[in-house]
Amino acid sequence: MNTDPELLAGRFEEHRGRLRAVAYRMLGSLAEAEDAVQEAWLRLGRVDTDEIRNLGGWLTTVVGRVSLDMLRSRTARREQPIDETFVPDPVIRPLPGIDPEQEALEADSVGLALLIVLETLEPAERLAFVLHDLFSVPFDDIAPIVERSSAATRQLASRARRRVQGAAPSADPDLGRQRRVLDAFLAASRDGDFEALVALLHPDVVLRVDSGALVRGAAASKVLRGARTVAEQALTFRQFAEAADLALVNGTVGMVTAPAGRPLSVMAVTVADGRITEMYILADPDRLARLDYTAGDD
Repeated sequence: MNTDPELLAGRFEEHRGRLRAVAYRMLGSLAEAEDAVQEAWLRLGRVDTDEIRNLGGWLTTVVGRVSLDMLRSRTARREQPIDETFVPDPVIRPLPGIDPEQEALEADSVGLALLIVLETLEPAERLAFVLHDLFSVPFDDIAPIVERSSAATRQLASRARRRVQGAAPSADPDLGRQRRVLDAFLAASRDGDFEALVALLHPDVVLRVDSGALVRGAAASKVLRGARTVAEQALTFRQFAEAADLALVNGTVGMVTAPAGRPLSVMAVTVADGRITEMYILADPDRLARLDYTAGDD
C-alpha cells in the first residue's frame, strides 16, 4: 500500500462513511462514533501500512475493537441498567419527494427502535451482530476482537439476533404511507383534535421521551403507554406543533420541532398498518445542540 500521507488520508476518507455507520450502530451516539473513527485514523498512522492488504477490512475491525472497548467502559461505569427512557442520537435528513429510488437508499438506514434493542445486548453480542449481520464481516475476522473462537462468535451473533427479532417492532417500510400518517398526526395536533390523534395511535402505543437528566416537570423523561394517554401528552405540547416539520429521522418519516430555529425535540415513530405503534422523542437540550439538522451519514 502506498504510504504517502496525502494518499493514505484520501484512502481513509473513502471508508469514513462505512466506519461511521459501524461505530454509530455499535454506540448509538454520533459524537462517540466520530471519536471511534478518529481513533482508527490515529492507529492507522502508527502501523506499517505495507502489511495491510485490505484497508477497508482492517479499518472496520479496528473501529469495531475501539467501539467494543468504549461499550465495555460505558457498561463498567453504569451503576444501573440502561434507563428505559433512553433514546439514541437521531440522524436527520431533509424529507425528499417519495420515490422508489429514494426508498431503496433509505432502506439501509438503521432505525431508533433497533438501536434501542441493541442497547440491551452485551457488548460482545452487539459487536458480533453488528459486524456480521449488518456489515457482513466474517466470523473469522470478528473472533479475535471478542477473544473467542469463530464458533463461539457465531453463537454470540445468533443469541443477539434472537433478541433483536423478538424485541424490534414490525414496521411499514413504505415512506409514502409513513408520511401520510405523520401528516395526519401533525394536523390533528395543530387542530387539537383528540379523537383524531387517538385514531392514529395503536391502542398499545408506547411513547419514550428522553429529555436528559436535568429537565423536570411536564417535559421530563418518561415512558407512556396507551393511545389516549399518548394523545393527551401530544395535546399538552400542542402550542409547539406549528413549529414542527417532517423530516427523515434514521431513514423513516419523523418530526423536528424548532420554534424560532431553536431545536426543542426530534421525534421518530414506528408505523404499522396505518397507525403509530412506537414513538421516540429526544428532547435533551445538550444532545440536541450537537446534532446536525441538515445532513448526516448514519
